[in-house]
Amino acid sequence: MAKKRVLVACGTSIATATHAANAVQDLAKDAGVDIETAQCKAAEIHGKIQTYSPHVIIAMTPVPDNLGVPTFNGVPFLSGIGLDQLKVDILEELKKE
Repeated sequence: MAKKRVLVACGTSIATATHAANAVQDLAKDAGVDIETAQCKAAEIHGKIQTYSPHVIIAMTPVPDNLGVPTFNGVPFLSGIGLDQLKVDILEELKKE
């Protein structure tokens, strides 16, 4: 399986995006899925989609709908609420060919 690209977006592209990026890297590693991550501000998401071509977006803050890329609400990485299901959903998407 080829390496998958995960884009993590938050308000400032610092704290919460870093936490979620680290968490999804650990998740993927444990599942044997090869990924790379990039972070951006939510306001930069359209440009980053064009230059990075992510397979998955994890948004820590509201982002526009219909970005053309599977997009997940990453807040469970912070709150823990719904985290197990989020992990399942992200891995399912990352494992698609």
